[in-house]
Amino acid sequence: MSRRAVVRGGLATAGLLGALAVAHTLRRIGARVRWPAERDEYRDENFALIDSDEPGSVLADDGVSLATRTYGDDSAAVTLVFAHGFCNSMESFHFQRRDLARQWGTRVRMVFFDLRGHGRSGTPATDSCTVEQLGRDLAAVVRECAPSGPVVLIGHSLGGMSVLAAAAQFPELFATRVVGVGLWCTAAAEVTATGIPQLLRHPAVGGFRMAVRTAPALVQVSRTASKQLITPILHVSSFHGPVSPTLSRFTTMMIDRTPVSTIEKFLKAIELHDESAALPVLAGKPVLVLGGAHDLVIPFRNSRVLAAAIADSELVRVRAAAHMPHLQFPEVTLDALDRLLTAAGVTGGHEEAVGG
Repeated sequence: MSRRAVVRGGLATAGLLGALAVAHTLRRIGARVRWPAERDEYRDENFALIDSDEPGSVLADDGVSLATRTYGDDSAAVTLVFAHGFCNSMESFHFQRRDLARQWGTRVRMVFFDLRGHGRSGTPATDSCTVEQLGRDLAAVVRECAPSGPVVLIGHSLGGMSVLAAAAQFPELFATRVVGVGLWCTAAAEVTATGIPQLLRHPAVGGFRMAVRTAPALVQVSRTASKQLITPILHVSSFHGPVSPTLSRFTTMMIDRTPVSTIEKFLKAIELHDESAALPVLAGKPVLVLGGAHDLVIPFRNSRVLAAAIADSELVRVRAAAHMPHLQFPEVTLDALDRLLTAAGVTGGHEEAVGG
């Protein structure tokens, strides 16, 4: 083995160890999350519900395959398209899929998809892992899965950034088709200015990036080591206060299924993104901005700034939530979605579910 290879491997290992030291610090912060809960209300919940919906795939403009699931048919009054967050998958909208089907029945159609590099979607090239590309991916899903009729777009975290990126690049789509927008725990720009994203600038996380690039086998094979970096961030950022152990395991599994290479590829995209140009496109539309009061990833003040920049938007502060309010407090997000759909002109809620 050459000296250069030895040095490179040593630096990669040092970078990974440095990142794990950051993870240890995060564990101390995460100790404020009280777990396990006194009860487990989701012990018998079917978190594979979305798997029963119609499967499909959409080819992005660069050939990456985007996995989709669709509930409902073309007779629905509106199609809701959901874009999930970083290191999540479409299953993160489990409760919205369950509750909207129960409450709105055949009046709504729902399309879920996995972002590139996440879930069942294809593996992207590094230079395609940008927020702008995610906006193009979202537009492609709308074109293929909801080619006609009114559309409501719901984006959480990185998915919310993709909604804003789509608005900046495809204003005509928003002018003619999009009748409502939900932006949950997200920001238009400067996502790294506050909260846990400051870790993206920490030298140890830089070391983690280098470890993936220079010794990917080291990181990918050592899933235990990479989980020690990711899981503490999950514990800090996802929930606040008591949470169902089953729900916690479900969320952790989404994180664990995300390839380490995907995490590394998107870190820089999150750091650099600026979708401020999208904000005028949303003016005059029903927009729901929702955030958790205890969100350490994208603190609620970012949601407040976002809502202030979009005239007449509704701002919802989920008092007891962190970064995943749609999983921990689905009833709050359902009420907010009801109001968004009503504001968007969709009527006929509270139907009995058909096949829900």
